Amino acid sequence: MSTTPYKVLVVDDERDIVELLSYNLKKEGYEVQTAFDGQEAVEVARRFRPDLIIMDIMMPKMDGVEAGRRIREENEDVYLLYLTARNEEYSEVAAFDIGANDYQSKPIRIRALMTRIASALKRETKRSREPQSNRIEVGELIIDRDKYLVTLNGKEVELPRKEFELLFFLAQHPKKVFTREELLQNIWGDDVFVLTRTVDVHVRKIREKIGDNYIKTVKGVGYKFSID
Repeated sequence: MSTTPYKVLVVDDERDIVELLSYNLKKEGYEVQTAFDGQEAVEVARRFRPDLIIMDIMMPKMDGVEAGRRIREENEDVYLLYLTARNEEYSEVAAFDIGANDYQSKPIRIRALMTRIASALKRETKRSREPQSNRIEVGELIIDRDKYLVTLNGKEVELPRKEFELLFFLAQHPKKVFTREELLQNIWGDDVFVLTRTVDVHVRKIREKIGDNYIKTVKGVGYKFSID
């Protein structure tokens, strides 16, 4: 059995799913801990400091979205993968609003999921090593990647992780037009299945917080960052 430096937290109120995932993750060499409700997940994540969390949404005591939000406050770099039987759009949007990285529907295809996890962790590690210009100033808008902080007219603007990454990516390439598919690939990655409407939702949320002047819609194509 190979070993990896990664730690994975599995959270689900269905014990057979937890056992299945734990067994296969350990077989791949991951260090694994488990929780069976959202409240326990927050407590375990606090002491375990996982690199990746696989978490159900509908759970007792605290649902997965709220648990993910609380965990993000203490560990903004953790990779959140929601594994759920719920396919409603609002569940997907709620998950991504709090910074989810991926959203997978049950039933589980275990080998595909293991491959997905390995690719996600490899990609996140590569990104963390890439040198970047981490501060962008456009008029009264300042985007600071080191602090994951956005300020507008001197006031802090709170953005969940994916909203921040989308804004930062567009701002790094001013006036360049990106299709929704290109934005999905660059922000969510090749191996993450999300719908193109996810980009529209995130852009709308960003505009609600910083106004319509910075991200422009190019009709029939996609979006660009404006410096006009």
